[in-house]
Amino acid sequence: MTTKNVATLVVETLRDMGVKHVFGVPSGGWVDYMEAMRLTDGIEFVLTTHEGGAAFMADVCGRLSGAPGVCFGTFGPGATNLSTGVGSALLDRSPMIALTDEMVESMRGRVTQMGIDHQALFRPLTKMTTRLQADKVAQIINDAASVALSARPGPVHIGLPFGMSAEPAGAGERRIPQAQEVTRCPDESLESIQAVILQSRKPVLAVGLGAVRAGLQSQVLRLAEKFGMPVVLTPMAKGFLSEDHPLYAGVLFHALSDIVGQTHQQADLVVAVGYDPVELNLEQWMPKAPLMNIDTVPVDLDQSEYELALDVTGDIAHSLDRLLAVEPFETDWDLHALALRREEMFEKMSSAAGSFGPCKTLEILREQLPQDGIMTSDVGAHIHLIGQKWQTPGPDLQIMTNGWSSMGFAIPAAIAAKLTRPEQTVCAVVGDGGFLMTAGELAVAVRENLNIVFVLLTDNDLALIRIKQEKKGNPIYGTPIRERGTIGGDNIFGVPVMKAATANEFDTALKQAFLTDGPVIVEALLSSREYDDLVLRKDKP
Repeated sequence: MTTKNVATLVVETLRDMGVKHVFGVPSGGWVDYMEAMRLTDGIEFVLTTHEGGAAFMADVCGRLSGAPGVCFGTFGPGATNLSTGVGSALLDRSPMIALTDEMVESMRGRVTQMGIDHQALFRPLTKMTTRLQADKVAQIINDAASVALSARPGPVHIGLPFGMSAEPAGAGERRIPQAQEVTRCPDESLESIQAVILQSRKPVLAVGLGAVRAGLQSQVLRLAEKFGMPVVLTPMAKGFLSEDHPLYAGVLFHALSDIVGQTHQQADLVVAVGYDPVELNLEQWMPKAPLMNIDTVPVDLDQSEYELALDVTGDIAHSLDRLLAVEPFETDWDLHALALRREEMFEKMSSAAGSFGPCKTLEILREQLPQDGIMTSDVGAHIHLIGQKWQTPGPDLQIMTNGWSSMGFAIPAAIAAKLTRPEQTVCAVVGDGGFLMTAGELAVAVRENLNIVFVLLTDNDLALIRIKQEKKGNPIYGTPIRERGTIGGDNIFGVPVMKAATANEFDTALKQAFLTDGPVIVEALLSSREYDDLVLRKDKP
């Protein structure tokens, strides 16, 4: 039996755990790995324009595929470029394996071209960092995947010593990595759950990313309906509860969050399920009411200012089952008043007759995107509007970055979504500021012939910063993207551009774009002033 080299075993091990795409910019040291992917069925290398885009793509593949997303960067600048997207996976809780070249042992710590300590670089950006050994290839990669998938998922970095790819690989265990099982909460805490909920008359349910990741939609819905609890969501939990559900109160932190606050500020108990403070610290919105936290990790709360009634740490589904065993009781919530607040909130975000701004753009896009279509959003004023306004039929149908919140996310995210779920319609919504950061990745969409509609909101303004300047009474400075005009010509990197200055033009262009083979940009020429009265509202007085 011929011994496989390290590159081949690395690629086959990744393929066997469900990895279908590896994103990156190659180096000389990566050539053997690319050749192994060329010869291995079921996995392919995707050349990106920038390593940061590669890591964003791996982040989203990790979210949508169930296997860790995988990306590569070379020495020095390749690794530092990659690190932006690796940080996204860390704070957006996406399983990832980030691979980089590393110096051979004799050159580590010496002064040499492109030489930095990659282990030190990635240590604060990952759950774990290690380096490959020729005799432990499968073990190291499988262990890395298990760490990436476990608890709050995240990235693991593996350094690939230069030249090791061609060495013979030691025989390793070929297994499918599994996330480590979460232990159940002790019985005494579970018994306290029932006592705490029975003491409340106005409990509110705060659902976070951890509940989405654990697939707890059915349980949480039953819990809310059993006790008549209004539900608030963190932005990355969008789609967990329908916006027209009678108990839906809105999304924290995003547009018109002050109206959402009119509900949660009445609560006498906050029941947080899978709540991850990486999106929004509890203290930023919670009323002065006790907190019952149900999660896989202990709560992060300033207990000098806020009361922790109970911290239920362990398997969330099991803890919710215990809570669901409590006999239902009447709460004091006025659900009619909740409905009026919800109606007011959506009415304020409705476009005015004859207008063409961000609100109208999203309304037209929502009409045309299929219910199971995926929309990715970049960071900017529009993400605050999307977070509250966009009707999201289910989890993973609206993809954003909120823990990391990097501009430039939406384009690579849409590419990864289409590669991972090719049967679903995919679009991206991106402002002109974020567009300029990763526009080069459009070349990937062209090369892969991906049917993606990129909706470009051109307002020539970094609106969130401009609004903050004006609130401080400062003049507008450093935020205009250009004096006037559009983002470019009729074609960018091989992607046709359709321009729209009115609602009718946008509607027509969008219909044509969704019928076009390959990627298309629909550029909406807007004013950013519609955001001013909708975003950056306080979650509580």
